[in-house]
Amino acid sequence: MNNLLLFIGLPGGMEWIIILLIVLVLFGANRLPQLAKGMGESIRNFKQGMAESEAEDEKKDKAKST
Repeated sequence: MNNLLLFIGLPGGMEWIIILLIVLVLFGANRLPQLAKGMGESIRNFKQGMAESEAEDEKKDKAKST
């Protein structure tokens, strides 16, 4: 299985253009900004959750060390 993944590799420039055209056809031009906004919000929420989790862990570590 790993050999197959190494053989296929990541998509190049032309493959990305084809993928983007397929996405454009499937979702339509009006829907793409909404999808991008939703993905951006999801990434922002994930990063915020990670930062909050790290802050909580640091507080627990400080409480244990004192």
